[in-house]
Amino acid sequence: MDATAIDHVNLRIPEDGVTDALDFYRDALGFEIEGLARYRADEKPFFDVRLTPAHVVHLWPTPEFDEPTATNYDHLAVLVDADVEQIHDELTDAGVAVESELDAPLGATGEAPAVYVRDPFGYRVELKAATAD
Repeated sequence: MDATAIDHVNLRIPEDGVTDALDFYRDALGFEIEGLARYRADEKPFFDVRLTPAHVVHLWPTPEFDEPTATNYDHLAVLVDADVEQIHDELTDAGVAVESELDAPLGATGEAPAVYVRDPFGYRVELKAATAD
């Protein structure tokens, strides 16, 4: 089997967490939201955060939501076309608190600085710089 890319990640969120998800993923981080009208019309059980033309995160509101813990989830890493200073500036402007920063975590695209934040549901999100400082 020859995998070429990750198509999507599915994250469960609280049933009443749609507004918080939109505030964070759309308004604070600037990602496009897709399928929200279909979700609200009960045509599908989730909506999407579009990361790139070929990658989405499904956000699945459910009453069975369990907060992520140190033993059932670590983080979602997103490669961002910006340097760490730009990432920090955008997060500050959006009112998003930085949890931590690493100089060169290793990932699929190699090593580059990264900033870590938490979404409203406790998921840790790594925003990895496209280039080293």
